[in-house]
Amino acid sequence: MHTTPFPFLTFLVLAPAVGAAVVALVPARRVPSWFHEALGVLATAVTLAVAVTVAVRFKTGDGGYQMTSNHVWAKSLGIHWSLGIDGISLFLVLMAAVLFPIAILGARAKRNPRAFVSWVLLLEAACLGSFLSLDLVLFFLFFELTLVPTYFIIGGWGYARRGFAAIKFFVYTFAGSAFLLVGIVSVAFIHRSQTGVLTFELPALVHTHLSGTEGVLLFLAFTAAFAVKAPVFPFHTWSPDAYAEAPTTGSILLAGVMAKLGTYGIIRFDLNLFPEASHTLAPILLTLGVIGILYGAVVACAQRDLKRLVAYSSLAHLGFIVLGTFALTTQGLSGGVLQMLNHGLVIAALFLLIGWIAERRGSWKVSHLRGLQLSAPVMAGIFTLVMLASIGVPGLNGFVGEFLVLSGTFIVHRWWAIAALAGVILAALYLLWAYQQVFHGTPDEENRTTRDLGWSERLVIAPLVILIVFLGIYPKPVLDRITPSVDRLVAHVEQVTHTQQPGVATTRYASVATGTSHAAATAPPHGAPPATARTTSSVGGRP
Repeated sequence: MHTTPFPFLTFLVLAPAVGAAVVALVPARRVPSWFHEALGVLATAVTLAVAVTVAVRFKTGDGGYQMTSNHVWAKSLGIHWSLGIDGISLFLVLMAAVLFPIAILGARAKRNPRAFVSWVLLLEAACLGSFLSLDLVLFFLFFELTLVPTYFIIGGWGYARRGFAAIKFFVYTFAGSAFLLVGIVSVAFIHRSQTGVLTFELPALVHTHLSGTEGVLLFLAFTAAFAVKAPVFPFHTWSPDAYAEAPTTGSILLAGVMAKLGTYGIIRFDLNLFPEASHTLAPILLTLGVIGILYGAVVACAQRDLKRLVAYSSLAHLGFIVLGTFALTTQGLSGGVLQMLNHGLVIAALFLLIGWIAERRGSWKVSHLRGLQLSAPVMAGIFTLVMLASIGVPGLNGFVGEFLVLSGTFIVHRWWAIAALAGVILAALYLLWAYQQVFHGTPDEENRTTRDLGWSERLVIAPLVILIVFLGIYPKPVLDRITPSVDRLVAHVEQVTHTQQPGVATTRYASVATGTSHAAATAPPHGAPPATARTTSSVGGRP
């Protein structure tokens, strides 16, 4: 792990948190209505600047944690303020730092902007803290903190059924997190019984020796919380209501950022702490991923509500991420991480466009919309590009992630990959149908006068469009930074389970594309013991 004199990661978490406090403390009666939004944008801009600085300083080819901060928080309890970033979390942090200012600027609160912006900034701090935490208790605190601002954003600024949607979201995710807390405490105390040291730091807990039963039960406890948060089929039932009833900002942040906390948690904690259980239960998770892809696509085909259609399409995309993750191959897992980034950009752009349509027409029901491309050609053009990215058309970012996921899955789990291909076809069906219904045809009098995107709206969505195109044409800079961390993680799972990807030589981790040496890539993940020390007895049972 590499530390830096200046605590960039701590500053990254505290900047939006301090911004939230400042916005909340400024009295609404003494300043113009836009002042709190300006403070919020300033706080997110500072956060984005720090995130970009972290990305620039990030060392390509190093799969370990970088720029770490580690301070004792509660010594007697073994809890540390421990933060670190690697190739898996780097672009999730950047994505969050990009989406939060876009969400504030693109979907302004109609009332009480002070409270709205405060909750949004607190949510950003919690999301960034979750992506950066290396201490499991610290991660849990940030993971749970995301529930509070999200509940108030949905319940306070949502649509007709916002109260029901907010409560359903909170209860589902809070119940799932109870299993996570039990799992975290159990891992820490098992580790203490073996070493005499109570700690919740991930690099130390990787050394914990678990029996087969212990590993499976703890894997299920962790995954229960992550599967609900993502959400993964069949734990998704809260998401259509929450996405549809949340305000546009809430929908963007729920689907674009918060959903990634679940899939990130699976990659960061399940695969690191429970590699044997991850390998054993991979067929079940692969099956759930494929069912999620097909179920989400089929139900999306039946929707006549644009927000619900996009919500179910999001379930299908998350199925691809799960598929790539539990393929347990370099290509599949790299594709899963890249797809988290791609999905966040695409889903944010779709919800932003749907929100603007609703502002102009008062509805996002397909039956109320027709022929909008005649009156709003720029909006139609941007919607087309984002829709094609969601489908996975070559040249746009969605294609690269799906291709890596499917190719990485095909080499080890052929039939799951073939079944998932049907989801790609169905995605084209429901998205093209929705586009035709909304933008084609002869508009009636109300649709004929629909206003096109103004310059401010074009500037807000421009970063998303640029990133969607850039990542589709030239994903190498992203993959160069993701792959070393993925290599280390896959090597860790293979060392513990005594497996190897078919047709891959022992020196497969020497990669010209990433510039990673074999020695660095096959090193145990972030402080784990060397392969020779992790014998069968250390995995199958306690020594």
